[in-house]
Amino acid sequence: MANINLNEDQLVMQSVIGEIHSPQLSNPYRVSYDGTLKVYPSTGGITYNKRIGDYVCKMKADHVEPAVTIKNSSETANGALNTFSCIGNEAFVVSGDAKGEKGFVTGKHGGCEHVLIDFSREVMEKMVIGDKIQIRAFGCGLEFTNNSDIKIFNIDPNLLKKINPKFNGENLEFPVTHIVPAKIMGSGLGRDNVNRGDYDIQLFDEKTKKEFNLESLRFGDFVAITDADHSYGRIYRSGAVSIGVVVHSDCIISGHGPGVCTILTSTSGKISPVIDETSNLKKYFYEV
Repeated sequence: MANINLNEDQLVMQSVIGEIHSPQLSNPYRVSYDGTLKVYPSTGGITYNKRIGDYVCKMKADHVEPAVTIKNSSETANGALNTFSCIGNEAFVVSGDAKGEKGFVTGKHGGCEHVLIDFSREVMEKMVIGDKIQIRAFGCGLEFTNNSDIKIFNIDPNLLKKINPKFNGENLEFPVTHIVPAKIMGSGLGRDNVNRGDYDIQLFDEKTKKEFNLESLRFGDFVAITDADHSYGRIYRSGAVSIGVVVHSDCIISGHGPGVCTILTSTSGKISPVIDETSNLKKYFYEV
């Protein structure tokens, strides 16, 4: 098995910034997949009691984002924030009572165009909506120099090296908590890139949910999606494999569910998922 070789010496580290974004609400009701009406917390804000490592199911919630949500009020600046931020990047509070505190980017959420950051509960207690957080964006353009069949997206090279996947011949063995079949992937399909946003694992089919143990998904889990090619957007392709990180909670709306932000894809299936129940951002940020 050969170690991974990366082109990180060719990458640029650049600042991007956003503000803690308030939850938004017009109509309080959400229509669930079975036609019932619910009033649940959703995206945005500071979510004090949900962080990476926590389960995404069995909550009275819909699309909830763990810890801290940021967005830039400028559409073009927010585009840069969402495109160039990578999972594992360092994020620093630059205003307010928590100024100087450090967190880590945990994902990106499409539609609302949010970037998600993990901080300790103690730091979050000092924060208010509107506080500015600046990210050292690093990872855009990352490639394997010893394998062109696997594309990399949205991950800091230092995090990828901590995970320490190994090549076994031409195949990259990567630790994941779950295998997810492409047939249940939903909202987020149709975009022409995966450099921002996510797409959702639908959990409405009880048989499939049980077969793949998907009720045990957690924020920050690394998962493999089989028969899914993310090279130039998200498509179904037999034999392809993609790897992503679970970024937001389960949902009640048809076509939605826990969101996954892509980090790796192989059209030819050169990624070999290896089940490891500990493969979660919490482990790589705080326990390694």
